[in-house]
Amino acid sequence: MSAPVNHHGIVVGVDGSAASDAAVVWAAREAAMRNVPLTLVHMFETFVRTFPRIPMPSGVGQEDDARKILEQAVKIAENAVPTGRKISIATEVRPSPPVSTLIALSKEAEMIVVGSNGRGAVARVLLGSVSSGVVHGAKCPVAVIRSEASYTPRSDRAPVLVGIDCSPASERALEIALDEASRRGVELTAFHAWSDAAVYQLPWVDWAEEAERSLAEYLAGWKERYPDVKVRRLLAFDHPGRALIEESESAQLVVVGSHGRGGIARTLLGSVSNAVVHASHTPVIVARPS
Repeated sequence: MSAPVNHHGIVVGVDGSAASDAAVVWAAREAAMRNVPLTLVHMFETFVRTFPRIPMPSGVGQEDDARKILEQAVKIAENAVPTGRKISIATEVRPSPPVSTLIALSKEAEMIVVGSNGRGAVARVLLGSVSSGVVHGAKCPVAVIRSEASYTPRSDRAPVLVGIDCSPASERALEIALDEASRRGVELTAFHAWSDAAVYQLPWVDWAEEAERSLAEYLAGWKERYPDVKVRRLLAFDHPGRALIEESESAQLVVVGSHGRGGIARTLLGSVSNAVVHASHTPVIVARPS
């Protein structure tokens, strides 16, 4: 019998930094909530970053360090899960580049979780540019966690926030956000912003009325699938990234798409996802095309 596609469950890139520890905590709670396994992965380079590449000298202790980091991560994960909600935890050491490794694992994972930054020069490779690389290449949703998110949510009752541009490309983000809100038993804030670019191009259109109508129609089909989730519609005449970041201050989780349609959509679901990932102090899930 073939293994399930998501047999890795939730995968976390681990390096022992504060952001990595925060990612482990968040991922452990997410795994418990979903009742799926948690896989903790530590990666290290086998070549010195020079040109031409030089193999690392033997005996530098990468594998020993990796095991210690993973042992600590397991303890953090176990302590993060509520009493009585045990999860299956696996660990892996991969002597390979972080971005390509996590993207490969994403093919058989329910979600990839990374910290937004790490420690020192190696960490900038592991959990700095890695978050961007994985967000753009993963085959499953990617959650990016800042160390400031710490070990406890801001509020268990705070809403889940999703950025929507009312295009087919943002449907995956909406689906993930509704599922997260349903699992948490909280409200969903469906956020739609439009910029002055559209207003200048079509000045005779009442954009507030048009946006309200479009958002209501876009959400209508989802009510039957998630009847337990109360949805609050929120509109803003502002740059989408800036507006989402401001609104994230009152949310426990933000969900954005990784790309959109055309010029405005590329702003909302392309560069906006990067802006939110790097500026939000709230955990962010970036939806990837299925």
